[in-house]
Amino acid sequence: MADRVLIFSSDPGRVKAEIPVGLPHPRDRDSPIFKQIVDEVYAIMTAQPQRAAGASPEVLSLGYRLPEASPYKIEGMLEALSEEPLYGKADLPQLADILQVPDDNLFHLLEAGRLFGFIKVEHGDVALLPAGHAYVGGNAAKRKELFAELLLAHISLASHIRRVLDERRDHRAPEDRFLQELEDYLTDDEAERVLGQVIAWGRYAEIFDYDYNSGILSLPDDEFEDDDREPPLNESMPA
Repeated sequence: MADRVLIFSSDPGRVKAEIPVGLPHPRDRDSPIFKQIVDEVYAIMTAQPQRAAGASPEVLSLGYRLPEASPYKIEGMLEALSEEPLYGKADLPQLADILQVPDDNLFHLLEAGRLFGFIKVEHGDVALLPAGHAYVGGNAAKRKELFAELLLAHISLASHIRRVLDERRDHRAPEDRFLQELEDYLTDDEAERVLGQVIAWGRYAEIFDYDYNSGILSLPDDEFEDDDREPPLNESMPA
């Protein structure tokens, strides 16, 4: 409906682009020019900084603002991309129509898929990468295994939590221990949101557990039940 579209960036907030819309009213959503403008908006909103050829892979900071995307929503996006009529590649408006999700949710899903290395997003188009094809082609166990592998490889906060739990003798740590670290980068509310997101991913991937009552993160029981290291003092003392 607008006669111009302003697209803002974040951190810091500024006008990233201005797109004039000179189409006569009423507008035809199916016209090629209308679709071209929509594609341009999606392309700008999902554009990533250009990386030099041969540059090292992106390394996320501990306080990276992880997108809100459940593993099952990510999975649904990958499956939709792999199936008819997309067959591994789509323009973003087409994918949005198929998934029937608000743009904000779509952008979170795309960012999550990109961070994990499941997809690439370029010029307003999204395409499955080999990891995405492997995920869709796997059974439930293989999907979870690949998700865990990519989570630890690409999401710094997840690998940091796992390393801390591995190094502790009782394989447990309170969530406050990680919240305090995140608050060096983020507001209190955003730190809680980001930690909650990585906990959701970590629990799905079974790289760590979380007790919602106590706020304690721990390794899954089956990962150290046969551990031959000396148990913590309070477990080794007679009752």
